Amino acid sequence: MTGRLHSIQSLGAVDGPGIRAVAFLQGCPLRCAYCHNPDTWDPSGGEPIEAAELARKLLRYRSYWGKEGGVTVTGGEPLLQAAFVEELFTILQSEGVHTALDTSCTGDLAAAERVLRHTDLVLADLKFLTEEDYAAYCRGSLARVKEFLRLTERMGVPLWIRHVVVPGLTDGEEHIRALGREAASYSNLRKIELLPFRKLCLEKYRTMGIPFPLEDTPEMDEARCHALFRLLPKVGETR
Repeated sequence: MTGRLHSIQSLGAVDGPGIRAVAFLQGCPLRCAYCHNPDTWDPSGGEPIEAAELARKLLRYRSYWGKEGGVTVTGGEPLLQAAFVEELFTILQSEGVHTALDTSCTGDLAAAERVLRHTDLVLADLKFLTEEDYAAYCRGSLARVKEFLRLTERMGVPLWIRHVVVPGLTDGEEHIRALGREAASYSNLRKIELLPFRKLCLEKYRTMGIPFPLEDTPEMDEARCHALFRLLPKVGETR
C-alpha cells in the first residue's frame, strides 16, 4: 500500500502520550480558518511511500519513546488515506508500538472503522459546536464529526478531544462549558485539551500566496486559556 507523506517529526511531545514520532500525511477536505498546515491540503503533494517503508522510518526513533510514547499519524487528514493508515498501524502494532490517530473526524465511516481496529488512541479535533460554524469556518459537518466520535465510543477506543481556542470565536465561557458537556457525553473520553490559537503559520500562507483568514485575530492569551480550562468537567486525564 502506497500513501503520500508530507513529513516526519522525530520527537513530538504534544501529539499524544510520551515522546512520539509523528507522520504528517498529505490531503485534507477541510479549510479550517486557523489551519497551521496549508501545505498539507493538496492530496497529490508530498512524496509517495509504502506503508512498510514508513514504518521502518518511524521505528528508527523507537529508542526515544520510553514506555508511554509511540507513533501519531496526522495531516492533513489521515482518514483520506485510510487504507494506508490501516496497513501502517497494523505493522506498528505487530511491533508492539502504541498508535495514535490525530483526526478532524472527516471521512468514510466504514474505512475509519478499519483504521480504528488498529488504533490505540484517537486525538479528535472538535473544532466547533454548530453546523453553521463548521460550514462557515471549516467547510465541514458537525454531524459527520459526531458520527465518528460515536464510532470510537462503540469500538472502545480511548479518546482525547482537542479544541483550538480563538479570541472572539471559541473563547466564550458558555461555549467552553458546552464543549465540556459534549466531550463528557462520550464514555471513552480520557482527556480534553484546549489549544491556544497561534499564528506561527503566517509565513507559510504568505509563501504559498494565499490569505490567512484570521491574520488580524490576536493570539490567545495563555493565562486566559488556563482559566477557561477550569470550566471543563474533570476526566481521567487533564491538561
